[in-house]
Amino acid sequence: MRSLTLQAALTEFAESAAALLQADLAGGAEIPFELDSRPTRRGITSTPLYCYRALTGTFIAERQTALESLPTRGEAARRLKGFDGLDSYLASVGSEPARATRPARVDAALIALLQDVFEEQTDFELRPERLQAALQRLEQSTLTGTGEVTLVATLHGLTITSAELHLARGLTLGRPDALEGLPEAAFPRGGGAEHLVVVLDLGGEEGDDAARDLRDALSHGRAVLADLLRALRLFGDGRVSLGALGWARAGAGAWTPLPIGSGGRPHGMLVITAEQEDELRAFCNLVSRRAPEGNELAWALARFEMGCERDAPCEALTDHLLALRALLEPEGQGSGLLAGRVAALCATPQERVQLTERMVQALAIERAAVAAGGVVARSGALELVREVGDHLRALLRDVICGHLSPDLVVLADELLLEDDEPSGEELFGDAGEPEEILDLLV
Repeated sequence: MRSLTLQAALTEFAESAAALLQADLAGGAEIPFELDSRPTRRGITSTPLYCYRALTGTFIAERQTALESLPTRGEAARRLKGFDGLDSYLASVGSEPARATRPARVDAALIALLQDVFEEQTDFELRPERLQAALQRLEQSTLTGTGEVTLVATLHGLTITSAELHLARGLTLGRPDALEGLPEAAFPRGGGAEHLVVVLDLGGEEGDDAARDLRDALSHGRAVLADLLRALRLFGDGRVSLGALGWARAGAGAWTPLPIGSGGRPHGMLVITAEQEDELRAFCNLVSRRAPEGNELAWALARFEMGCERDAPCEALTDHLLALRALLEPEGQGSGLLAGRVAALCATPQERVQLTERMVQALAIERAAVAAGGVVARSGALELVREVGDHLRALLRDVICGHLSPDLVVLADELLLEDDEPSGEELFGDAGEPEEILDLLV
């Protein structure tokens, strides 16, 4: 997948570098030459021809410090830093990437690109065809052969202020107009799509097991996308959804549509600014590594995600309350302890009574909706649904990140004992009369 923003940044850098290098020539600097021998057409046993070869690459390397001071170098380096094929590209030009830091590898790649563009030229006129060929060689360094698999999906309810965001090796978020080579039917140019594209490059193997490797790669790709969606929902406010249909291709083959997610309708928009990009990268990595398995936290996390996928707010409320009960009410629903424990963990001491009342009201809305077969629709009820989801998200995120102990029941009860706050059972009478609860339902 070709990145148009990377191409644009490198093109601007090449243009300003050409101007600087040409100015050096005009000021009296000279490109060194070496005597090179080449055989004639009749073969290597014939008398060789000798010619002078311009050592343009040496001339460029000697001016690396000046090139690094160019205003266009910063954006080019930033884009190249997130380029997945950086090490492969350096290896292809004879560099040893393993022996240098990431910034040093970026600098080496910028010099190598200029050397490729101006190879053996005696001036620094920037020829478009040579620049495009050099950029293509750079982009092709991400390829692992015909066995490479590319998976493309869409994210809804999320936007980024940058044109592209590289989250991990082989995983990129971007606006459709910032990427080249997307499946035409899914992302028509100028279509004004209000969603983000997820591009996932997956390694595959060639040979007799290619079909199996393709299935394995796609299975792995779906798991990566599921991890990404979970992290985005925990990072923000649970509004993000993954498009139900994705596209895959092996090597440079044709795009094939395939089911990729359960869909779900996004609510609102989560905005990731340029200043939040590093935080999001670290958070996605953390959630992927610490995702719980086989315990109450894993079950609650799965219920949280189910709620995020629901179209009906009442169904989302039930999912999220079930998740909170798994985390905070092991004694059973009849204990009446859930509301007070949520308030203990999610509110300041001064606001715990109010939050307890809100949680009790949410529980009453759930019961009334189930009994009446109604759907939560009015603004007051919808606000309660969002609040419950936000509290659950905050608790899951803090436990997964290590900010809270997984034993939330013990922690909540300790806080309640310290502050001697009334329990949810004591406050139930203040939640509102049944007819007031029903007023929030259709």
